[in-house]
Amino acid sequence: MAKHLEKSFGKEEVELFDLQENPLPMCDGDKCYDLPEVLDFREKIKEADGIIMATPVYNFNVSSGAKNIVELGGRMLYDKTFGFMCAAGGKNSYMSVMSLANSLMLDFRCYIIPKFVYATKNDFEEDKLVNSDIKSRIKELGSELIRVSSALSKD
Repeated sequence: MAKHLEKSFGKEEVELFDLQENPLPMCDGDKCYDLPEVLDFREKIKEADGIIMATPVYNFNVSSGAKNIVELGGRMLYDKTFGFMCAAGGKNSYMSVMSLANSLMLDFRCYIIPKFVYATKNDFEEDKLVNSDIKSRIKELGSELIRVSSALSKD
């Protein structure tokens, strides 16, 4: 889903930060913040106009990696526009992102795009997104991120 989103942005400047390719340490609330990969990550977050987080859903909640991103990003997340794309095994976990969204709104004053993308295992075949409705929603989410981020920009 994230790679499909990246392609849908077209000419817009976008950077995909993939935790599989850029592993980050688990937050220890101390020394992790001084590690070069965390400093680089925090700078990317600071410079971003908006963020779309793609996360799997496990046991009716976002992944620990998604939660760790918030811990490591910390105040760099302040006042960002945020969107979500979630992939889960079934359709019953569609509210799973809400605790993280609430935390971002309350702790970091993020603006959450209320229409997020939620896909299930049935939307994929051999690790490829095949549901055209989900593809359309991903493109719409990207457009909304640009629209809202631009409207809220302080520049």
